[in-house]
Amino acid sequence: MDQSEDLFQFAEGDLSSHPGRPLAFRMRPESLEEVVGQEKVLGVGKPLRQWITTDRVPSIILWGPPGCGKTTVAQVIARQTHSYFETLSAVLSGVKEIKEVVAKAKQNYSLQRRKTILFVDEIHRFNKAQQDALLPHVEDGTVTLIGATTENPSFEINSALLSRARVIRLERISVEGLVQTLKRALEDPVRGLGGFLRLSPESLQWLAENAEGDARRALTSLEAVALGAKADLSDQGLILNLEDTKAALESAMERQPLPYDKNGEEHYNIVSAFIKSLRDSDPHAGLYYLARMLESGEDPAFIVRRMTIFASEDIGNADPRALSIAIAVKEAVEFIGMPECRINLAQAVTYLALAPKSNASYLGIEEAIQEVHRTGALAIPFHLRNAPTRLMKNEGYGRNYQYAHARPGARVQQSHLPEPLIGRRFYLPKPVGLEKQFKEKLDLINSDFEKNSDLV
Repeated sequence: MDQSEDLFQFAEGDLSSHPGRPLAFRMRPESLEEVVGQEKVLGVGKPLRQWITTDRVPSIILWGPPGCGKTTVAQVIARQTHSYFETLSAVLSGVKEIKEVVAKAKQNYSLQRRKTILFVDEIHRFNKAQQDALLPHVEDGTVTLIGATTENPSFEINSALLSRARVIRLERISVEGLVQTLKRALEDPVRGLGGFLRLSPESLQWLAENAEGDARRALTSLEAVALGAKADLSDQGLILNLEDTKAALESAMERQPLPYDKNGEEHYNIVSAFIKSLRDSDPHAGLYYLARMLESGEDPAFIVRRMTIFASEDIGNADPRALSIAIAVKEAVEFIGMPECRINLAQAVTYLALAPKSNASYLGIEEAIQEVHRTGALAIPFHLRNAPTRLMKNEGYGRNYQYAHARPGARVQQSHLPEPLIGRRFYLPKPVGLEKQFKEKLDLINSDFEKNSDLV
């Protein structure tokens, strides 16, 4: 298939036959020894390494951020195993292409007794029908599946297919690993830059740090630096310092966006860190994660929705103003818009972070809902029932109801919960902020209620 040939045509050759390809393509590792930054899964004695070296690779899902080496690992497997290798792009392929690969795999095994490994890039983009079409052939061993995904497999891949594969988590490549990759690209005479360009240690460190764990991005930046500096490098011995490296890169390419998929795991990771920072009263981290979201293009309306929930869930009556501030910022976001509304968002973040915290309201409603699920629709006490008709009054609806405003201090002694739940407590205010006063008042009310033995 064309896709397979394009991605893995070099599996048994070498990359030097592709001099016009991008540097990141040419410098992809050809062996396990060239792979950097994934020692946790490819180190000596690790299962994945043993599967590859013994040619007993099971179905696996390679999960990790962009540029961490998912396709690279698949290519290494293609080189170092004796199976046929086919590849599909989940973006471009459908059930028809899956059936074609399966038919070819059956034919190859029937004629040559050689297994087929199927690499599916961006497997999280396969819909349920496509995954179901693949499942039986993975299950019976017709194909060994290698899927690559940036998304959490437990969210994006159906459980039946996931249960038949081992999930291998690849990490972002460390700065040290990226520096090593850049040095190899600078020096490699066949696939790399062949030593024509030399960078200072500070320049290499800067490129590695700005790649954010993405080897492809690091090599693309290096290639841009080489293109931007080539005209000025008449002296082969010249070493670009950090300032020159930045200038060369700036002239060759625009700033890359921060990695942030609004529907992916990184989105949820940052939102989780944002909320937990506010909960732990850390305004510094709160502002940092706010900046991460804004700079990555997150909708400010989404951020303020999360803060509005937080104001009631994590602050509640410890500081009722928190909810008012969150709603006010919602209005400011709609009225002002970006980029100025970032200031309003920042004000809310710092206020919410430093406000006293209580989740008593949140716990109260959760407990009340659980009680409703446990006991169902209990009968409403008769004295609380409305009595708009004479018949209902005759039946006792509203009898002995005490009107609070007719009593001193608007205080009455009467029960309100259904009889089986009398004495049940759902709201347990905490001794913090304004809720401390609520607690004192509620303790007094509860005490008076419990002392009165004539409650209706």
